[in-house]
Amino acid sequence: MFRSLRPDPVLIQALIAGALSFAHLHDLAEAAGQDGWKAWAYPVSVDLLLVAAWRRMRTLRAGDDSARAAWCWFIIALAASLGANIATAGLLDMNHIPAVLRIIVAGWPALAFLGGTLLAHSPTPADDVPEAAPAPAVVPSDPEPAADITVDRAPEPAPELPAPAPKAPAMQVPPALIELARKIADTHRATTGAPIDTDTLRARLNVPAQMAEVIAAQLT
Repeated sequence: MFRSLRPDPVLIQALIAGALSFAHLHDLAEAAGQDGWKAWAYPVSVDLLLVAAWRRMRTLRAGDDSARAAWCWFIIALAASLGANIATAGLLDMNHIPAVLRIIVAGWPALAFLGGTLLAHSPTPADDVPEAAPAPAVVPSDPEPAADITVDRAPEPAPELPAPAPKAPAMQVPPALIELARKIADTHRATTGAPIDTDTLRARLNVPAQMAEVIAAQLT
């Protein structure tokens, strides 16, 4: 199936505006003494410089580079196109073109050639960055054989173990103290229903903790 063709209003408007501008540039060039095919080449030159400058601006802005030179040539081409439109609007006598305007029209080809050459061949900053040279390959050298060196070492003496600490003599508890502790323990069990603990026994007898542990061990 053929796709339906839909007219684009923007494209139609661009074609109409381009045709009118093209005609105005042709009329001005012809009035300035550029007859024949030369009068038709002027509007082509102006429009091509305008498009080239616009494309150059888009390329530079996409790469975050400065587009001042492209903007300058875009303004020059736009001024040439706009100036021709205004000049042919009845402000000038097309039969008697001023000498200054004739000079501008005659010098336009050289100016357009310079602008087109600079736009086409000016490198971007990204093109000026030299490519990094590849790192030279490192060839591993043959390892040198290790020297066979035998060192006679004297046997290291065995570490001396620390002498065992002497055992502390067993604490002697008087039998009377043990009997008192037993009575206290029996009273505690009868009162609380649970065996007496070491801390409570030490507090009742008012003895050191180590002695209280020895007494509690003998009560079990």
